[in-house]
Amino acid sequence: MVTEFGFIDYVVFTAYAVLILGVGLWVSREKDGHQKNAEDYFLASKSLPWWAIGSSLIAANISAEQFIGMSGSGFALGLAIASYEWMAAFTLIIVGKYFLPIFIEKGIYTIPEFVEKRFSTNLKTILAVFWIALYIFVNLTTVLYLGGLAIETILGVDMIYAIIGLALFSAAYSLYGGLSAVAWTDVIQVVFLVLGGLVTTYLALNTVSNGAGMWQGLKTIYEAAPDRFVMILDESNPEYMNLPGIGVLVGGLWVANIYYWGFNQYIIQRTLAAKSLREAQKGILLAAFLKLIIPLIVVVPGIAAYVIINDPAIMARLGVSAMENLPGIGTADRAYPWLLHFLPAGLKGLAFAALAAAIVSSLASMLNSTSTIFTMDIYKQYINKNADDKTTVNVGRLSGGIALLIAVIMAPLLGGIDQAFQFIQEYTGVVSPGILAVFILGLFWKKTTNKAAIWGALLSIPIAMFFKVGPKSWAVGSGMESIFPTLPWMDQMGYTAVLSMLLIVAISLLQNKGNNDEKGIPLTKELFKTSPLFNICSFAIMIILVVVYAVFWK
Repeated sequence: MVTEFGFIDYVVFTAYAVLILGVGLWVSREKDGHQKNAEDYFLASKSLPWWAIGSSLIAANISAEQFIGMSGSGFALGLAIASYEWMAAFTLIIVGKYFLPIFIEKGIYTIPEFVEKRFSTNLKTILAVFWIALYIFVNLTTVLYLGGLAIETILGVDMIYAIIGLALFSAAYSLYGGLSAVAWTDVIQVVFLVLGGLVTTYLALNTVSNGAGMWQGLKTIYEAAPDRFVMILDESNPEYMNLPGIGVLVGGLWVANIYYWGFNQYIIQRTLAAKSLREAQKGILLAAFLKLIIPLIVVVPGIAAYVIINDPAIMARLGVSAMENLPGIGTADRAYPWLLHFLPAGLKGLAFAALAAAIVSSLASMLNSTSTIFTMDIYKQYINKNADDKTTVNVGRLSGGIALLIAVIMAPLLGGIDQAFQFIQEYTGVVSPGILAVFILGLFWKKTTNKAAIWGALLSIPIAMFFKVGPKSWAVGSGMESIFPTLPWMDQMGYTAVLSMLLIVAISLLQNKGNNDEKGIPLTKELFKTSPLFNICSFAIMIILVVVYAVFWK
């Protein structure tokens, strides 16, 4: 079996690259007599339809950490990691019904801008700086590293050159065209992402079943590795510390999901660019339905790879080349790139295009949001309050380019991490509980004060670090292990969020003596009223989730 890229694979991938760059640059062009302004560049002229919003949400979300990292987690622990995807579908419904109406009514460009309107400029600046640092040093850097790892594994290209290539590709249209170029190319990216991902899943399962097809392949991997099809892990499972049983459904996963889908600039920005609230909510529904099938694309291949390498008969069929770059303990993230080697000519190029689409679309989204926050919340606030539209757009392009350059320099330094998806979630989880506490109380509790929100956001980090390193370092050998047990990091997030909320509530009550804050948001039933379509689709999604968890509970 030929494992290298063939001529037809390069043709398919080149066609994909030319299509994306062509569409991106065409959308980015300035119309006759119209100078691109801030709303054009950062919010796509507030003209996005629902299908572009839904597609762009998924394209921004699904990246190397899903294709590479989540497949690696599927290899290492199984279907339980799919809770991130399936619970995200439910989270999107919550965001569409309860968060978007407030954000869109406020007419904001950025999430930090909402913080300024609800609390203060000081808190806005604190969170803006935090998000810029997070996007550059965690998100952009990790996506570039995992993308470079995939290209190095598949094509044999040195990682640093792969990272530079990905960076230049994403910058070519996103820095010039802004959110409009990102969102409209995302529609195409999602087609490649879903079709290419499904092709990889089908052929991996077909390989397992020795040509008997996808459904037989699913049956085979289920029978060969039943422990990989358990959604709710018990404490005896070695991966319990990553996915702590029922706590996944009622605990810290909600912190990660609501923070990510509700208050994350590079995700929520495309809904802020919708034609209307109803259009944004329909886009949310499309994204939620797509989320239901994502585990089939990014988790099942990892499980299939686990079954393949543990079955001598299948490995013998694949030949000597299958022994190269094998995934295993400590190298689980090799699972997806390893599988791509065994796809037929042409389909290998399509699957690689799907992976590239996931990487490049997320990079473009992160770049656009990083530049949006810097330009609107830092540059226009502190450097040039009177900047005109041309200056604002140029600063957005320049700041995005600098962010990308820093990430390119940092990315190779991540070498050696395993299960990168879990790595990202764990370290983002140090800061997300405090931000979640600030937003939830700021949105829905009128008594929340600015002082309380600042203290809650700042003190949430030492609280999170206490749960992360304190109990382990202080309790061991002291006889207090039962008082300070080592907690799964997802439980740490849950406890940190609860304590941060209690802290904010206590300070708010002491400061305002129980009175409403002057910037508290007035809430009405009419504000959260949704269409019959939204209600019916939401109910359908919840039924599907109940069935899935009932089938794979244990």
